Amino acid sequence: MKKKFNTLIVDDERLARKDLIAMLDDHESIHVVGEAEDVSGAIEAIEQHKPDIVFLDIQMPGESGFDLIEKTQFHSNIIFVTAYDEYAIRAFEVNALDYLLKPVNPDRLARTIKRLETEESIDTKSLRPLEYDDCLFLSINNHVKFMKVKTILCINSAGDYSEVVTTEGEKGLTQKSLREWENRLPENYFCRIHRSTIINMEFIDRLEEWFNYSFRVYLKNIETPFVISRRYAAMIKNKFS
Repeated sequence: MKKKFNTLIVDDERLARKDLIAMLDDHESIHVVGEAEDVSGAIEAIEQHKPDIVFLDIQMPGESGFDLIEKTQFHSNIIFVTAYDEYAIRAFEVNALDYLLKPVNPDRLARTIKRLETEESIDTKSLRPLEYDDCLFLSINNHVKFMKVKTILCINSAGDYSEVVTTEGEKGLTQKSLREWENRLPENYFCRIHRSTIINMEFIDRLEEWFNYSFRVYLKNIETPFVISRRYAAMIKNKFS
């Protein structure tokens, strides 16, 4: 029996919500638990239903789908559904599962649902937690190599892959999700600072206050700072208190 994914639809257009719900009705693993037409309604629905998946429009009157991500704490898979393709890069920067253009193609939607089902079938929590002195055997950029956990400087989400940056300045793509990294890396050393970034706290050079109660973190050997989104700011401060 397939797992049922509780699903929320967020879109300011009623007909768009209705059409998407009709298409999702063909997938037995999807259970639509609610709808919302704006960010405030979506926040209430997320708190009430705690959905596994949120189909999220980007452009809505008042506040956008990106505003919703910043305003609420939830760990749902996000699938953006929008009429505009210029937001694709930013969508993946917030670790969205997928990005669908309106009008939604049923076959394209089916591939997204299949990907969700496949990823959920892999229980990453059952994998052994890593120690800081462990050595990983990874396939990076189509080459297999050993990498010490302690040499990982940061990990960034990159669509279906994750980009690993080492203390020696090496970069490489590997087919591991950020969720798996977060579940396995030692939490005394590694911390998620954004939906799309994990850092090695051993290599934090300094923290700076930034806009809207967020922070910028500078890592040794990386010139460009990372912005810590508000949802992770309190957790970071606790680790350094």
